[in-house]
Amino acid sequence: MQPYSSFDHSRAFRRGLSDGVPIGLGYFAVAFSLGIAARSAGLSPAQGFIASLLTSASAGEYAAFTLIAARATLVELALIVLVANARYLLMSCALTQRLAPDMPFFHRFLIGLHVTDEIFGVTIAQPGAVDPFYCYGAMLTAIPPWALGTGLGIMLGNLLPLRAVSALSVALYGMFLAIIVPPARKDRVVACLVFGGFAASYAAERLLSFLSAGNRTILLTVVLSAAAAALFPIHDDAPGDAAEGAAKEA
Repeated sequence: MQPYSSFDHSRAFRRGLSDGVPIGLGYFAVAFSLGIAARSAGLSPAQGFIASLLTSASAGEYAAFTLIAARATLVELALIVLVANARYLLMSCALTQRLAPDMPFFHRFLIGLHVTDEIFGVTIAQPGAVDPFYCYGAMLTAIPPWALGTGLGIMLGNLLPLRAVSALSVALYGMFLAIIVPPARKDRVVACLVFGGFAASYAAERLLSFLSAGNRTILLTVVLSAAAAALFPIHDDAPGDAAEGAAKEA
């Protein structure tokens, strides 16, 4: 794997800034509806802004705002946020497999601070080892609009029709399609796994409705990734084999 010292941080940061723009636009739209929930819980625009800036999780924040409105205890609040956001633990574990072994710890810590579904998607799609500055660029253009949208949603959300707010959130789904369609077109296995994930998600929603959406996501992620690893393993060439192959080509 490419060593950390050989990364072109400036180029990676600029690429991350560019890839984070559509994520930020989608986040800004979705955060308006989250701001309405925060306003119902009694949060001020500044409080909603800080909550979204530090948490960056729609399901977890919505659950937290609901419990705040219900005057739940801090322990209950912490537990529900932990359960709702547990899927990010799996994403972080997958992401560590793409980090350079000699990457300093503080970079790993900062990357893990804002592992969201969308940022994970664009990061894991990068070829080779992941440069932390790519993540920083994506976070810089994605996370502030999320926090800003929550604050503005508290101030102005009730002035917009709910249908208009829902329509704006379509941009986020379009961005998801932009992430999964190109690799699915290149690899038939990836395409089958994508459609299989859609079908499994629909079936889980019908058959496992007693589980929360976050728990269903965790369950499906573990099951589908394990099945894909068992059925379609990716074999890394040993250094000797790679050198031998290069010598043959030469």
